[in-house]
Amino acid sequence: MTSASATAARLRARTGGPRDDGPKIVEHIAGWVLVVVLAMLVTQLGLL
Repeated sequence: MTSASATAARLRARTGGPRDDGPKIVEHIAGWVLVVVLAMLVTQLGLL
């Protein structure tokens, strides 16, 4: 593999998505906050 093709393969590997080494607890808490806010909205609007 040449250096140019190795560089191209490395650049292609990352797509800009979330990194795997990030803090999982922050995502977990943010997800639950979203669930609670959505439940409060549904209840206040009388949709349930």
